[in-house]
Amino acid sequence: MKNYARLGFLLATVVGLIVAGWTIGAIGAQQVLAAVATVGWIGMLAFVAWSIGVLALLGAAWLAVAPGESLHRLPLFIWARTTREAATDVLPFSQLGGLVVGARTLTERRVAMPVVYASMIADMTTELASQLLFTLAGVAVLLLILADQPVRASIMPLALLGTGGMAAIVAVLAFAQRPMLRLATGLATRFLPGSAGALATVRALLDAIYREPRRVIAAFVFNLLAWIASAAGAWIALKFMGISAPLWAIIALEALIFTLRSVAFFIPGAVGVQEAAYALIGPLFGLPPTTAVAVSLLKRARDLIIGVPALIIWQRSEYLSGRQRA
Repeated sequence: MKNYARLGFLLATVVGLIVAGWTIGAIGAQQVLAAVATVGWIGMLAFVAWSIGVLALLGAAWLAVAPGESLHRLPLFIWARTTREAATDVLPFSQLGGLVVGARTLTERRVAMPVVYASMIADMTTELASQLLFTLAGVAVLLLILADQPVRASIMPLALLGTGGMAAIVAVLAFAQRPMLRLATGLATRFLPGSAGALATVRALLDAIYREPRRVIAAFVFNLLAWIASAAGAWIALKFMGISAPLWAIIALEALIFTLRSVAFFIPGAVGVQEAAYALIGPLFGLPPTTAVAVSLLKRARDLIIGVPALIIWQRSEYLSGRQRA
């Protein structure tokens, strides 16, 4: 990466950390600290440790569809997924910037760029496909809960809209990725001849990945387990808050929250969307609005606890890499 590009990432990181601090201030730093106090430091550490386990599942899913990468590279893919999530949650990049940071993490560790991009496309497809299944389960539970409640008329359109948006995103990734790559290769051949070969290699690798269904199924299963485990993390946090709620109800709630966050992918960190969704949907599953919002604030605190150190370490790695190549 050129020095000016590294400088751009550095400036974006600094700006992102400032924005993250401002966001916490806007939400209410005292409210965030109060939410952390409700679970205690032991509970917060357990929540963070559980979330790191979720990142391990996500890293395993990415590795599963990375051709030629052996199992001993799993820690690297977990780290790449960590930086990817950190950039998405902390920096003002939204999802796209997180993907770039995750890809950079792998390429700096000598993973071939075509392998990085082909595996990322396959991983995103299986991740969203597993999320769609997870979401449908959440909507099914919501239908049962709201069967005889008047609030159904106002809540169900929102849930179905989110599910439809998720299905549309999955369809685009599943059916448009090859045509889009062919189009990109054609354009590159005409306007950027030097990049046409790399895009053709990505296409070939992507086809090779899909010819190995065991890889795709493994990625799908790991991603589905990650969705379930992430939802269970909220249930664990509630336990530390002294609140008993059925695990199935919290998993269904989290499925709907994740869906609304995904549909709002263009909003960095889903700021405001996440809190509003918890306040609106949480009571349907037996959580008072204040408790539901407290869970959201705990997630914000967790994102900073994991994301800020991850981004600092990543920037240090970029700096050292730049010095070695200078």
